[in-house]
Amino acid sequence: MADKELETPPSPLVPSNGYIRSDQASAPPDPEELRHKKRMRCLLYVAVFAVFQVVVITVFALTVMKIKSPKFRVRTASITGFQVGTAASPSFNLEMDAHFGVKNKNFGRFNYEDGIVVFWYRGVRIGQTNVEEARVRARSTRKVDVTSVALTSNGLPANSRLGSDISSGIIPITTSSTLDGKIRLMKVIKKKKSAQMNCSMEIVLATKSVQNIVCK
Repeated sequence: MADKELETPPSPLVPSNGYIRSDQASAPPDPEELRHKKRMRCLLYVAVFAVFQVVVITVFALTVMKIKSPKFRVRTASITGFQVGTAASPSFNLEMDAHFGVKNKNFGRFNYEDGIVVFWYRGVRIGQTNVEEARVRARSTRKVDVTSVALTSNGLPANSRLGSDISSGIIPITTSSTLDGKIRLMKVIKKKKSAQMNCSMEIVLATKSVQNIVCK
């Protein structure tokens, strides 16, 4: 009798089987609320796409569309002819094989015109060589080999420092050049750019070699 008294009668709102029908669980969705959620999703997709477009355009402008000046450098050089005087009677007549490089970091090719590379000894021209026009592909380096560059001290003034340089065993040489050309990007954009050369090197008399090539 005590067990029967403790039993709780079923609620009139809950079926005897304990399950609630789905139509009783919630009211039908509001059509206006559904349209609002759909509009919000569309606005979110538009905002995400706009941000993505801004990022793509920014990256494209900072990388592909940013045009840089190509670099013109002395890669290596070697002495093939060697005649050097003494400290008391300083002079030199040298033959050099030079290997240059034109580096193009742009996403478009670089077409450059004929150029001249000038060799200097302490501000005095001692020789030069020609560089023929050519094309450098995008994001690549073109090798330019020049043989038999004649370097002579015939034009040096009488008070030059050649005698002391010969005594030290090192003759300092510098090179300079400008290759004028155009960067062609996407077959539409053409922009004038120049590749500058400003390099220094040392001719070591003891080994008849070129060392310490530095380009700015």
